Amino acid sequence: MSTTIQTKVEVETVTMTINGKKCSVPKGIPLIEAVEQQGTRIPRLCYHPDFYKNGTNGAGSCGLCVVKNNITGKIFRSCLMKTNEGMDITTNSPDCESARKTAMQLILANHPLECLSCLRNNNCELQSTAADMGIREIPYALTPTTFPHENGSLSIKIDPNKCIKCGRCVITCRVLQQVEALEIHGEGHDVYLRPLDGLAMSETPCIGCGQCTAHCPVAGIYEKQDSEELIEWLNNPEYHLVVQMAPAVRVALGEEFGLKPGVLVTGKMYTALRLLGFDKIFDTNFGADITIMEEASEFSKRFINEPESLPIITSCCPSWVNWCEKFYPDFIPHLSSAKSPHQMLGVMVKTYYAEVAKIDPKKIKVVSIMPCTSKKYEIKRHPDMDVAGVPDVDLVITTRELGHMIRQAGIDFNALEETEVDQLMGEYSGAGAIFGATGGVMEAGLRTAYYNITGEDLPDDAIEFPVARGLDKIKTASIDIKGAEVRIAVAHGMINVKKLLDEVKAAKDKGEKSPYDFIEIMACYGGCLGGGGQPYSKTPDLTRELRRQGLYADDKKSTKRRSHQNPMIQKMYTEYLGKPLEGKAHHLLHTSYAPKKVVRTKEDLKNL
Repeated sequence: MSTTIQTKVEVETVTMTINGKKCSVPKGIPLIEAVEQQGTRIPRLCYHPDFYKNGTNGAGSCGLCVVKNNITGKIFRSCLMKTNEGMDITTNSPDCESARKTAMQLILANHPLECLSCLRNNNCELQSTAADMGIREIPYALTPTTFPHENGSLSIKIDPNKCIKCGRCVITCRVLQQVEALEIHGEGHDVYLRPLDGLAMSETPCIGCGQCTAHCPVAGIYEKQDSEELIEWLNNPEYHLVVQMAPAVRVALGEEFGLKPGVLVTGKMYTALRLLGFDKIFDTNFGADITIMEEASEFSKRFINEPESLPIITSCCPSWVNWCEKFYPDFIPHLSSAKSPHQMLGVMVKTYYAEVAKIDPKKIKVVSIMPCTSKKYEIKRHPDMDVAGVPDVDLVITTRELGHMIRQAGIDFNALEETEVDQLMGEYSGAGAIFGATGGVMEAGLRTAYYNITGEDLPDDAIEFPVARGLDKIKTASIDIKGAEVRIAVAHGMINVKKLLDEVKAAKDKGEKSPYDFIEIMACYGGCLGGGGQPYSKTPDLTRELRRQGLYADDKKSTKRRSHQNPMIQKMYTEYLGKPLEGKAHHLLHTSYAPKKVVRTKEDLKNL
């Protein structure tokens, strides 16, 4: 069914001594990584493992990760030093401990001591690192800053006074996401985090992905908080509140309550949402099944009748769509016009469900629980997001915000019984479940595209596509569909997306055919399961992998694993939508895109 070529890469190693023990470690990796591989964790605030794995360094700004070179007697920052043959270092010498302690005390002296009222309380790397280091006093004058907050974005907020100037968010935005919407500005004590060139956040090239918030060790940058408005709605009897939740939420929400990443808490989540007061619970996984009906049909149509229009690129990720409109607008014609799953479900709630339940759509509030901060922007990105005369979706909260609401309501999440989702638009297929993982949209799409192209269902023993799975940065493969070759590519993280699109662009510039027919793109690392609104993690690689496994376990246990086999989907198309891509389905479920100007300076803004 599918073929791929895997090349084993030989890793060059070096021999060095760490804390008196000789060991073999990969050559050229950050020393801090090599030390951790040997079982010792060095304190750090500016370093993040995503940096070196994507070919960049940390800022080396916090000064906590110092180690001693036993050959020269000097201490240096281990995040900036690469492993080399014959190195001999100690991580916990008295001079290292003293330097770390001083660095931490200076950071704390410039940080507002508002831990009890901070949204990162009990989940703050500064707080936990200071505790691990045994910091019990701050011998320096406390001089926190009083810069104004930045609230100009629908997705992202900045508290420059809690920022510790570690540089993680700036590196993440500029290098990993290829955007550059943030900067550390100023001199001396008046150094602070701000949007690029002092613009409002909404004016910058920001794509709303929230990877800056996911990589921030403190509460210097965070998602726009919408839970208070939601609580007001829940207490307003005039509203009929419908809630939906993305695939990736159910494998991460448990982390907010001490469970391991990847544990499926779907049934408990439904119960908690009922206790919070929602009137109806549907599931974005059902919306994912709708998306596949439209997107797979769109691909099949192009593949069979319009091959010159290929590749088709998935459009479920609003940050990727935003990035495309701003930085690679030549690819707009290749974007699927299908709305994202939660927007599709939202518009069906305001139309199909409203008619069935005989409820005025103006009294319905649709709330989406998303792993993504960009979804807060998406619901207002285009006039056709209220094509039914009311917004498709009224409010978005993140997985983190839902965890806070459950705790605030005094709900003992782990003790909850599991309940079922409401019907009409709650039942979902295994294909809908895997949307939250990188490669999941591709695999779900291929399961239905095979049916559209051949008129037959994939055999059960061939329904899984290992070539689309895993956390490799870019995955490519050739899929054989009864003699028809479908060339696919999957990329996550915008630095990797750019590499993939540059390959496609290079072929086009040479007058050659695109090397790929079907491309899946996700802005966040790991896909939605690594979204900017997911619970914070100090072990991102392991956390993403466990969440990924949880989503595929959800698919595996499903009795229906193809979107077009979902009986509720079949019923909705038969009774209400008609055929995919046509009539009412096209009117309600599709959108459009347009190039956007990129603003990097206030002068650019004046010239718009």
